[in-house]
Amino acid sequence: MAQQQGTALVVEDSPLFRRMLSDMLQTLGFTRVMEAFSGHTAKELLAEQRPDLVCLDLTLPDISGYEVCEHIRATPGLQDVPVLMISARTMTMDRAQAEEAGASGYLIKPFTPDELRLQVERVMAARPRKEV
Repeated sequence: MAQQQGTALVVEDSPLFRRMLSDMLQTLGFTRVMEAFSGHTAKELLAEQRPDLVCLDLTLPDISGYEVCEHIRATPGLQDVPVLMISARTMTMDRAQAEEAGASGYLIKPFTPDELRLQVERVMAARPRKEV
């Protein structure tokens, strides 16, 4: 049984892929999955909510996933949220740019539910633990 992971935000412009990713995340134990189809929608949601994970497509209709990631890293209270970049781009340069923007992980489309689970576990484990 997957442990409770809290809230995830999926930023993806393809409705089909967004739905599929949301379903996979719920299977992984996320109790709530918010969805955004664009970078600006993602920023609006992030202004109101602090998710436990952001799955971010690089190619969005308005601003790039890199910009959204940089926004998250520059926003107090969001800096340590794990960001998993998801892209069909396989170039080393894209991955390097994602890391530079502050991405916690990089997943190449298409991927299996297992590959997603491994990346999610890795980025969630790497985040700093909150002092209670």
